Amino acid sequence: MMEHEVETLAGPKGRHDPDRVAVRHGSDDGVVTLGGRQVRVTRPRVRSADRAAEMPLATYDCFSSTELLGRMAMEKMLAKISTRRYGAGLEPVGTAVEANSRGTSRSAVSRRFVAATETALAELMAADLTGLDLVALMVDGVNFAGHCCVVAVGIDIDGVKHPLGVVEGDTENATLVTGLLVGFRDRGLCVTRPILCVLDGAKALASAVKAVFDHPVIARCQLHKIRNVKRYLPDKVARLVEKRMRAAYRNPDPLAGQGDLDALAKELDRAHPGAAGSLREGLAETFTVARLQVPPTLARTLRSTNVVESMIEICRDHSANVKRWESGTMALRWCAAGLAEAKKQFRRVNGHMHLRALRTALNEHVAAAVTPPAYTADQEVAA
Repeated sequence: MMEHEVETLAGPKGRHDPDRVAVRHGSDDGVVTLGGRQVRVTRPRVRSADRAAEMPLATYDCFSSTELLGRMAMEKMLAKISTRRYGAGLEPVGTAVEANSRGTSRSAVSRRFVAATETALAELMAADLTGLDLVALMVDGVNFAGHCCVVAVGIDIDGVKHPLGVVEGDTENATLVTGLLVGFRDRGLCVTRPILCVLDGAKALASAVKAVFDHPVIARCQLHKIRNVKRYLPDKVARLVEKRMRAAYRNPDPLAGQGDLDALAKELDRAHPGAAGSLREGLAETFTVARLQVPPTLARTLRSTNVVESMIEICRDHSANVKRWESGTMALRWCAAGLAEAKKQFRRVNGHMHLRALRTALNEHVAAAVTPPAYTADQEVAA
């Protein structure tokens, strides 16, 4: 291919070509990428027709680029192939080429992987969010490799899931989460439209969302609520309480379902006051999706934070072979690389055709909260 390009620029060898734009200028040692490794080759050289300057060969520039090596290193590492075994995962190229190759040592692969994951993290945290029309936002804080990471994923009007960003800190506090959400706003995300925010119940998450978004509609994760209540109960009682809570959440009437859980909390007051208090805390917000009359196919997605948790599980699975975590930066790099890989596996959410109806319901919910029901034009004139 390089010789063909030289012939295109300089004409056939041994013949004078008055229209040539370059002349041959010998050869030199070079390196190209082949099958995840670098292979030494002899590359031809050309200079401009007036011999003023050397001209680059597009084919050599393409095949000598190390960008592909970085992507392959990240791909192999995320597939749980260690740096020691990196060479075993490459395509065979023959013993002669293998003997003339380089770039497969542990240190070389590690350097390329670090550079690739740094790029993945930078691209994730700098992606333009201007044209993103989000209907729902899920934020969750998880312990990733011993570090507290807060991850956010958005669901747009077409049902496509978008990893938005990740931040690392010592705890899941309001300052940390607010900084993450402010970063979304600075990158162009619209925060003026009503948006459904599905959270795990942490007060820091709710306060941060309310501080950044103009009209957030908070929905508490029902699965987190069930798990939190069960922590206060012995196993036998916990199974019965979980069964009743799930039945209440399946009730098509949110008022009746909330009433059933209020009654359950009263029953728990005497023997298990901690469980009763946990059940009452933020109970109304666990029925937000039901009050918005979201159809069941879409409601199954929005009643919990499973979307963001499954994304985190993909990140954890890809990094399962890592034994030594040096810093929070390393955790962020691995997490960002995992999010990029998880995005490739994403499908549109179930019931995505109902998201436009959800947008209408959110607008009506916010309008009802902002404008009192009894407010009339006469009152406006009087005011």
